Amino acid sequence: MADLDLSPRPLNLADPAPEYPWPDGNKSALFVGFDVDAETAWLGNNLSHVERLVTVSHGGYEARVGVPKLLELLASLEIQATFFIPGWTVAAYPQMGEAILRGGHEIGHHGYLHKLPDPGKLDEAIEEIDKGLDALKSVLGVEPVGYRAPSGENFAALLHYLHQRGITYSSSWRDDIRPYRHRLSDGSAGPVEIPVNYAFDDWTFGLSSRVSPRALFGREPVLDLWKDELAGTHAWGGVTTMVLHPQVSGRPMRWHLLQEFLIHAGEQGDIWITNGQKIARHFEAHEALAAKG
Repeated sequence: MADLDLSPRPLNLADPAPEYPWPDGNKSALFVGFDVDAETAWLGNNLSHVERLVTVSHGGYEARVGVPKLLELLASLEIQATFFIPGWTVAAYPQMGEAILRGGHEIGHHGYLHKLPDPGKLDEAIEEIDKGLDALKSVLGVEPVGYRAPSGENFAALLHYLHQRGITYSSSWRDDIRPYRHRLSDGSAGPVEIPVNYAFDDWTFGLSSRVSPRALFGREPVLDLWKDELAGTHAWGGVTTMVLHPQVSGRPMRWHLLQEFLIHAGEQGDIWITNGQKIARHFEAHEALAAKG
């Protein structure tokens, strides 16, 4: 601990989020994002689970049932989403990735084996990025521009490397309700951040297992929470960013819960429901206009 800088200071170097208007007169945005971890959710931080077939079967549900049913839902509502996929998942289930692309959705980077990025293991974190990029390119022909950190963690050196590898936006930080531009440790501009609202992480409410036991939440508590958070974020002109997992929201009751929430959001009439790439491009366009004065 002696070499850590614990001096009081803002640990995020980014400037405050600018209040750019949303397109087409919308008052807020809803970013529908999925983390398609599959078995890596159970493998990444405990490799011995590879032989615990019932444990990892939570993740196997995604390709067998969860993703196909969610793609049906999104198509029925004409919603474009972002699917953040680890490279291992793409290599294991190429047909699932192809189906996501056929549906017109964005595919983002989510590591390779869903290992938690560790500031003390930069080489390992870089390997996760590179292997993930290679898998997305070789299997699906995709060069992602968006990144969501496995297990929701990141650090300065890794953010800099992501920027070097062509990642133009991140969706991991929890410190705002509007997109902003990261400032890297050398003072240069980094990726755009589309911050996450942890209340929209379905894993928190909808998954319990022998290795992570906790109570499950029923439909009404989750739906009420989501509607209230959406209403509050909408009133403040922010972006409601969802962190959905097909092994959770692809289950029957939770599929219907998500359907009801997305229909509710669409009925508001002035919420831009879209994917991460479009939100990042919108931010960049307004940023360029602001720079011109």
